[in-house]
Amino acid sequence: MVGVMAYEKLGGMPLDYRPCRYGKSKLLFRGPRRDLSGQYVAFLGGTETYGKFISRPYPALVEARTGLKCVNLGWPNAGIDVFLHDPDVLSLAARAQVVVLQVLPAQNMSNRFYSVHPRRNDRFVEASPLLRSAYREVDFTEFHFTRHILHRLRSVSEERFALVRAELQIAWIARMKLLLNQFGIPVVLLWLSSHRPGESADQPHVSDDPAFVTAAMLEALRPYVVQLVDATASPGTQEDGTRGMVFSQFDAAAAAELLGPAAHTEAAERLAPVIRDLVMG
Repeated sequence: MVGVMAYEKLGGMPLDYRPCRYGKSKLLFRGPRRDLSGQYVAFLGGTETYGKFISRPYPALVEARTGLKCVNLGWPNAGIDVFLHDPDVLSLAARAQVVVLQVLPAQNMSNRFYSVHPRRNDRFVEASPLLRSAYREVDFTEFHFTRHILHRLRSVSEERFALVRAELQIAWIARMKLLLNQFGIPVVLLWLSSHRPGESADQPHVSDDPAFVTAAMLEALRPYVVQLVDATASPGTQEDGTRGMVFSQFDAAAAAELLGPAAHTEAAERLAPVIRDLVMG
């Protein structure tokens, strides 16, 4: 009863994401399941692309603006690894006319210092011998999420944490190039965040996603994409907070960390003409 009252207080019942699968993929994407015959645009990304707490996330809004079939392949808390390790999703994306790839954070992927869950990339699995050697005073058994461990490592030693951050950034560039080379079709890279790409990125906070990704890192990917679309949320949309989002009181804190419907509208407005030109010439 409490849960129902919480949703009613916020003006609606919980969203039905209509989860669906494509091919033999183990991932459950946001539905309804689309017919993949004919032409379509594939959207790969994380929580924003999936549209957590959002009735109509930006892929659906792009479809409404362009008339093109837009297939949502967003996966909550995704890192690069979840897509690289899923051949069915890669094949599905490669058959599209255009791929829109949301810039994903650098911390949610396996690297020389730690490994993550192959599908739940925000889940910390194990510290490598290299990390254990660098942080002998840390008990790694208490960590379950990548952000938690990174906050702890930084609090223990800024100097040693800088080495971890540098490794994540180097690995991110290499992993992104590997992913981009899988498609063989035009790829639009989407920056969807509360802040613009900066010269440095050293704050592992949800509000700073894509964590650790800098402007220079994006520039390194320019030869691999047809366009980089900056959909940084405007100050006005950020002031909206959770207005228009659908969530329970239990999820209020999580919703507050995400961009709201107005930011999705802005992203769709920036993406639609780019995609229309690529598909229709």
